[in-house]
Amino acid sequence: MIKKKVEEALNDQISREEQSSRIYMAMASWCEVKGFQGAAQFLYKHSDEERMHMTKLIKYVNDKGGHAVLKPLEGPDSKFESLLNVFEQILKHEEYITSAINSLYEVAFDEKDYTTSQFLQWYIQEQIEEESVFKGILDKFRLAGNEKGGLFHLDKELESMAGMAGAGA
Repeated sequence: MIKKKVEEALNDQISREEQSSRIYMAMASWCEVKGFQGAAQFLYKHSDEERMHMTKLIKYVNDKGGHAVLKPLEGPDSKFESLLNVFEQILKHEEYITSAINSLYEVAFDEKDYTTSQFLQWYIQEQIEEESVFKGILDKFRLAGNEKGGLFHLDKELESMAGMAGAGA
């Protein structure tokens, strides 16, 4: 049986993962409307991935005798300054999620819930990968500058990355 404090912390993370999915969906929609089809495709896939992270947590909580509960969420922003701004916000958000996962791990460890601590290792590794991907994308933005040709090529690369993510899923 899962301890109440751990269950509550996991339910909070479920909300964060669901909110992440919504944030990336809103960003994908903005990109699509602004003509960044590759970025939109990439972010739609990323939104799906965040929903999968949420579902994995839900199933874990329920399997361990707890009850995963979905909570009300804020509507995400729907307007952005630029494509660069979208990806800057994503990196900041991923850093927030990394911090939240680390805090969740601390709760599980403090409660001597070693099974949950082990389960969370996957999320810790996932966050290392997420931050690396988005730092890499921001590096490419710096190389491309604000040139339309550079943004065009970056959008095409994001489209390619979305296709690779789909092939690996």
